[in-house]
Amino acid sequence: MGSALPLGEPVPRDGSLEVAIDPTAQFGVYLHVPFCRVRCGYCDFNTYTADELRGARQDQYADTLLREVQHARHVLSDIGPIRPAATVFFGGGTPTLLPPGDLARMLDGVRAAFGVQPDAEVSVEANPDTVTDATATALAAAGVTRLSIGMQSAVPHVLAALDRTHAPANVRTAVEAARGAGLDVSLDLIYGAPGESLEDWRTSLEATVLLEPDHISAYALIVEEGTKLARQIRRGEVVTPDDDLQADMYELADDLLGSAGYEWYEVSNWARDAAHRSRHNMAYWQGADWWGFGPGAHSHIAGVRFWNVKHPAAYAQRLAAGESPAAARERPDAAASALESVLLRTRVREGLPISELRGEGRHAIAALIADGLIEGSAAVHGRVVLTRQGRLLADAVVRALTD
Repeated sequence: MGSALPLGEPVPRDGSLEVAIDPTAQFGVYLHVPFCRVRCGYCDFNTYTADELRGARQDQYADTLLREVQHARHVLSDIGPIRPAATVFFGGGTPTLLPPGDLARMLDGVRAAFGVQPDAEVSVEANPDTVTDATATALAAAGVTRLSIGMQSAVPHVLAALDRTHAPANVRTAVEAARGAGLDVSLDLIYGAPGESLEDWRTSLEATVLLEPDHISAYALIVEEGTKLARQIRRGEVVTPDDDLQADMYELADDLLGSAGYEWYEVSNWARDAAHRSRHNMAYWQGADWWGFGPGAHSHIAGVRFWNVKHPAAYAQRLAAGESPAAARERPDAAASALESVLLRTRVREGLPISELRGEGRHAIAALIADGLIEGSAAVHGRVVLTRQGRLLADAVVRALTD
């Protein structure tokens, strides 16, 4: 059911914000759908299977979330002009467990409350087993532009280790359905699962490239406290993911994807070209404004971060009572904001302007170049850009730039 929410300051019952909106700042919308058929052993997201939904109903979820959309419209209209959404992202969970009509109503609610830019990127995450021709066609008709399919692996024993229940063949079916409906396609992969070899990972990468997606995400498996995987490791049933093997897997991904015409633009993301980058995720990395709707969803408006109560029942109860569903909020100080900027912006291909670093960080540049962690040519032009080795050691680079 996800990790514990962070601590923060209390939120007024009406959710009001004492900030001024920059009308030129990009605004994005995240819509969290917290339902899954099966809980994957590695997953730490705020998701629920049917037997965990005491006090909440999946068939009423769209109506509940739309109450928060109206609440957000009221809060934002009090502090500045309403900005149309440049990106909308349905995440989860498995958004496609809801009927396409529910997702369409949610998108229509966003459109009515804020507007959606004509060229907006509208993404929906999907499990391969939930995508049919009819589903993809209905989503496209509603205004969805992009389907992000949770492939994870093409190797059955790796999928089993991850508790993924879809058949590998269904990934192709889902991709073809999305293509037939005119949707862009992103495939999401995970590497470093228990028992996964380098050749298994090569098989998955080659299968991914053959499907010719527009965008590929590849994330190293992380053992999150409180998950089934963490318990299995603690009991000695499976081994902890091997850091060296995961590094080899990352380098293999970068080689194979690069030779197939995909360009890295963020440490864990590759795209055919700049037009097919995830604009929604780029907004996160670049510090834009967004409102996250749904239980446990996080938001960022004009420097204030806030997050909703976790359980769908508590979320619904707050909204039914006319209260904000936010559990707490915080406003990072200048030092925390500067650290976050370095942490996020060094991860993207364009990098971070050296001029934004404090003296200690600037003095670290020469050593980082000598260690092969940042590109010397980019530094000459005033930017910190990670080399591939630097991407593998991104946390160490950030520490050097901020200590």
